[in-house]
Amino acid sequence: MNDKSYRKNVGLIVLDQKNQLLICRRKGKKTWQFPQGGIDTGESHIQAAYRELYEEVGIKKKQVKVVQKSNHWYHYDLPEKYQPRPKSLKNFKGQIQKWYLFKANTELEINLLNEIPQEFVEYKWSTYWHSLASVVPFKRDVYRSVLSEFLPKYIQLHND
Repeated sequence: MNDKSYRKNVGLIVLDQKNQLLICRRKGKKTWQFPQGGIDTGESHIQAAYRELYEEVGIKKKQVKVVQKSNHWYHYDLPEKYQPRPKSLKNFKGQIQKWYLFKANTELEINLLNEIPQEFVEYKWSTYWHSLASVVPFKRDVYRSVLSEFLPKYIQLHND
């Protein structure tokens, strides 16, 4: 999809050493989500993924390895009722995302204060499918699709 009305973005699924998934709660929201963020001009999607990992949750590149990248771009529309619209999405109808599955090389210490203003105020480690129950409804189909795409690799990691 090369529709300019969608903001290019990376979605990040991080597994700890026990294969639990990192989910975070946005400031002022009750729903949870995976870290994600925009791709800056001139930046590759993998560069954006590592930058967003550090900015949003304090994870450094050397602490994780990429175990899978999504085969295609996923997209979602931001509902009209979603107000106030974040500044980064003001001119877009939604986001188009390249997803990454990361595995921790070491025990991770999450830091939600690397970025000001702070995006996330809480995090937890969850089981594989739990994120579907707690994500904002308009992202649920994307999450289901990404988790389904990554499931064979997750099972392989879980059995190693």
